[in-house]
Amino acid sequence: MNVLRHLTLLLCLCAGLASAQTQPPARSFTDAARGPTPITESTKPPPLANAINDDVRRTRNYAMQPPTIPHRVDGYQIDKNFNKCLDCHARARTETSQAVPVSITHYMDRDGRVLGQVSTRRYFCMQCHVAQDAARPLVNNTFQDVDTVIQQSLKKSQSADKAPKK
Repeated sequence: MNVLRHLTLLLCLCAGLASAQTQPPARSFTDAARGPTPITESTKPPPLANAINDDVRRTRNYAMQPPTIPHRVDGYQIDKNFNKCLDCHARARTETSQAVPVSITHYMDRDGRVLGQVSTRRYFCMQCHVAQDAARPLVNNTFQDVDTVIQQSLKKSQSADKAPKK
């Protein structure tokens, strides 16, 4: 009786393996940002281009957006012991450097108390601020900043006001 069970189990196992070999391989998934490489495989990252280094302040796209970094920051040391950004952007140094000073909000703790130095929660600049690269977008984007949306809305309402009334 026990031998019969083992024989039946062995036959079922063999049948399962045989059917698995005849089925087509599972479809691999891809991601548009990675190109045609399946997500289960490693890709070679594209080479880094030169960061934009024009010192032009860019318009922000939404309220409270951190400003972008308009210059190269390659090799900047920012760790618990030193922050290279503060060599120029610390409020005490901006008169000499002519850099934009760190916002006063960066000198406040989570309870709103003003500190004598940059708050530890705002110390690692590149968590929020990013250097710019003249790279082509990975995916199409139809984002419009709030000023553009407001202007389009105003134009539509002005057009509606000028239209002849029936």
